[in-house]
Amino acid sequence: MYNRFLNVGDSLDEAVFLFGARQTGKSTLLKVQFPDALMFDLLNSDVQRRFRRNPELLREMLQTKQEGTLVIIDEIQKVPELLDEVHWLMTNRGIRFILCGSSARKLKRNTSNTLGGRAVPVYFYPLVSAEIPDFDIYRAMQNGMLPRHYMVENARVRLRGYVDVYLKEEIQQEALVRELDNFSRFLEVAAIMDGEILNYENIASDCGVSAKTIKEYFRILYDTLIGYEIPAYTKSPKRKVMQSPRFYYFDVGIANYLRGKHDLQRGTDDFGHAFEHLVIQELAAFLGYSNSTERLSYWRTYSGLEVDAVLGDAKVAIEIKSAEEVKAKHKKGLKAFSEEHPDARLILVSLDKMTRVSDGIECLYVLDFLKALWNGKIVPFTESRTR
Repeated sequence: MYNRFLNVGDSLDEAVFLFGARQTGKSTLLKVQFPDALMFDLLNSDVQRRFRRNPELLREMLQTKQEGTLVIIDEIQKVPELLDEVHWLMTNRGIRFILCGSSARKLKRNTSNTLGGRAVPVYFYPLVSAEIPDFDIYRAMQNGMLPRHYMVENARVRLRGYVDVYLKEEIQQEALVRELDNFSRFLEVAAIMDGEILNYENIASDCGVSAKTIKEYFRILYDTLIGYEIPAYTKSPKRKVMQSPRFYYFDVGIANYLRGKHDLQRGTDDFGHAFEHLVIQELAAFLGYSNSTERLSYWRTYSGLEVDAVLGDAKVAIEIKSAEEVKAKHKKGLKAFSEEHPDARLILVSLDKMTRVSDGIECLYVLDFLKALWNGKIVPFTESRTR
């Protein structure tokens, strides 16, 4: 059992929308944190079927409960019609709700009841390093950070099952795309583009569909919490910089599997890619859990100078290298960035175990960096939402 960083109770007043990809551990978290809550699991086909036929059942079951009773509805997107009943029960009976989901797509597309803004949206992520005793970064890079995947020596079979279930349940059953074969090909091409600057025309050419279709496919990934974009940092008075966002899958293990990378070797491009993805994944989770107002972005010039992560308005610039010995060439992007943003804190994260300051750059061993991150030493916490 992992001690997860998120405490849902910190955000709970009348209602919470708890969103997170499949198998991040949402249901387990809620059972641990709210063992006495009344729970409805809409993945149970019988429960889902009955509520779909008759959403009023929820009101009939709960209208005699005491004010303040806590009810958890898991996978709420399966029956969005229940939100009207939830709203009525909140307003007229003072029932509190945690509404859990692995997709916001149906809620958005069906113009579902958003509970009058009374439900706080909270996002749940795969495991992070601070939640794992004796954290093994190499296992994390290979398997990813979904609990069921990280805990085993070789997660390849579980990763294959995850992708198959995702395709079957989130795409096929919900009829989100017309051509599942095209979308399956898109998932693989998107994995090749993981961590890269998006070019819809090129991806469309590789997939044999239109750029408009590719944009819709990416929107499906974002709405089902399978991927996200990181925007470009565009304030650059001296150099011309990229404007398009980068795409990342929500978990490095999923990206590895779709890229066909099952045995990462030190010193290879694939190893470096997974290392960078994992650090970005940790940064995204920290900013989400701390409810930080500092935006995560990247910086890249047309001449090829680059910084992998920029936090806030150039407050912190982070370059991520899988090298075991930091050299001058690894600092070029940070030095160029500092010429335009001299007040930025400069950090180079690597596998070099000799943490130090060199040329005004903090060269941090990755485990030292992650410890500092989750202790609020890179970006301070802004909310009491976490443990």
